[in-house]
Amino acid sequence: MWSRTGWANRRRVHCFSSPTYANMNSVVARMPAPMNSSRHFSTSLSPSTTTTTTMQATVHPLRNTWVFWFRQHRAPGNKITNYEEGIKKIAACSSVESFWSLWTHLNPPSSLLPTTDYLLFHSGVRRPVWEDPLNLSGGKFIVRLKKGVADRLWEDLVLAVIGDQFDEVAGSEAHINDAADEWPEICGCTISVRQNEDIITVWNRTDGDAKVKDRIKSIIQRALNLSPATTMEYKSNNDSMQDKSSFRVPSAADRTPLS
Repeated sequence: MWSRTGWANRRRVHCFSSPTYANMNSVVARMPAPMNSSRHFSTSLSPSTTTTTTMQATVHPLRNTWVFWFRQHRAPGNKITNYEEGIKKIAACSSVESFWSLWTHLNPPSSLLPTTDYLLFHSGVRRPVWEDPLNLSGGKFIVRLKKGVADRLWEDLVLAVIGDQFDEVAGSEAHINDAADEWPEICGCTISVRQNEDIITVWNRTDGDAKVKDRIKSIIQRALNLSPATTMEYKSNNDSMQDKSSFRVPSAADRTPLS
């Protein structure tokens, strides 16, 4: 069972510290324990932390609804002609409870076969591809990881995204949908498991605003506790469509210096 005490004391509790969720730390600490435990924290559950039926029935909504997608493994040489053919929707999460219920049942990146991706995108993104209307004018930040650190950093990144850590980022234009709701600048994030490295990305809506991109980069560094020396690439979705590639071929110097 999940240790709520462990969650309350973990250093990444700031992921739910936006003004709207000022009390989210205590909310998450009290929420019902998922069936499986987190892969990074204590799995013990003391009798004093047992929740009541009333607490189990409580739902704590996220500010936005987020959708998990999965891009299936393909054998070497078996290239999928249409990228979208390999993308499968897993589930949508609109509350703290629904997120943890799903998250604790997902296999960690370290257990996935190479050439497999997890994708988490705002529900307004119909398909997690470059051509989607919400992605079309944006791009993505790319961090290449040495093998062995992806599980922790992917969890940190997902919590930062759904926990509104990027809310301080605002584009040069307001993004309002038909329901008069403002779209966030962050469209989503992904992790790509490859043979010799893992790659995490953060997708944003606004490619041309340098100040916005600088703020996003700073938040990524803070949320993942990255060294200032960490190499972070940026590639516009327009460039990706032109060269039909998500990632530039890295040199040895492009690898993220994490241990």
